[in-house]
Amino acid sequence: MAKDALVSDDLARKFATEKETPYTRWVRSEGLDIISSFYVPDLHTVELKPWARRGGRGVFLNHDASRTSNDCYVCEIPPGRQLEPQRQLYEEMIYVLDGRGSTAVWNGAGKRISFEWKAGAIFAIPLNTSHQHFNGSGTQPVRYVAVTNAPVIINAFGDLDFVFNTPYDFTERFNGEPDYFAGRGEQKGLLLDTNFVADAVNLPLYIADERGAGGGHIRFSMARGYLNSHISQFPVGTYKKAHAHGPGAHVIVMSGEGYSLMWPEGEEPKRYEWKAGSMIVPPNLWYHQHFNTGDGPARYLAFKAEGVAIRNAQGVPKAWISKRLGGDQIDYADESPRIRQWFTEALAKKGLESRMDKAYAAELST
Repeated sequence: MAKDALVSDDLARKFATEKETPYTRWVRSEGLDIISSFYVPDLHTVELKPWARRGGRGVFLNHDASRTSNDCYVCEIPPGRQLEPQRQLYEEMIYVLDGRGSTAVWNGAGKRISFEWKAGAIFAIPLNTSHQHFNGSGTQPVRYVAVTNAPVIINAFGDLDFVFNTPYDFTERFNGEPDYFAGRGEQKGLLLDTNFVADAVNLPLYIADERGAGGGHIRFSMARGYLNSHISQFPVGTYKKAHAHGPGAHVIVMSGEGYSLMWPEGEEPKRYEWKAGSMIVPPNLWYHQHFNTGDGPARYLAFKAEGVAIRNAQGVPKAWISKRLGGDQIDYADESPRIRQWFTEALAKKGLESRMDKAYAAELST
């Protein structure tokens, strides 16, 4: 693995005043921790602390490189309760991990709508709208994971009253449309323009052979925002091509079992086991690769800021383009032979076999 680049205490002290930011000070003032990690084994069970201002419990899960672009937090709503209302000048995308409930959204003009959700739903909060989340069960907590661009906004303005209390309605983003969260949307290539997905775990996907091994894919544009997301799925006995991109992509496993490899170029890969509820956050420009070692399809959701996607002149993410063409994706034919060996061994331990022969052969014929 890459070295941690740790230096002497004397050198570190020279930069101590630059370590803290308005954003990190805000998280601390909320009484919450920032867990600096690019791997969380289980979002369903990660430890939370009381979040007095919101009326729930929470924790921030931010890799160092993503604290200045986008962040991630997990929040829990107690049974029979609700979070306090909030409005914010930053964007937010939410995936419901556990439970069921509803959300109310309204603007300063008094236009208000409500919608219901349960585990597996994805939705976005329209910019600077007031909103409130409610737990629909009197016995079970709700838990969700969210990604926002709060670090950019809070660090840029440094004024929390401005960030959380600015009375301005972005009517092109939300103007009380009754069907805003109806789950409808327009498909534009791989991109689904929608604001709500009721069941992302079973949402039909589109074939995306470019990412390898017959996988499915769909991308989302929600609440007319800059944050974006996508879902990928790959079949039993297969794995995705390794690729690299910018920081801050939070990869949340929705179903299946397997592992991921992550490494900076020129270093040895490190392995991270995952299951439904695990999260992987690849550091900036680290290669990463996802492997399905379960007995069913593996599906994951990636929340990220648009800046993660380094694109070519045609607008195609370089993570989708072979390194042979100047992109940041490693073809199967160019990967280390150990990748296949490790995958075969992992499958054998579960009595499974690789189904990668067709994908390998397709590259050898080109």
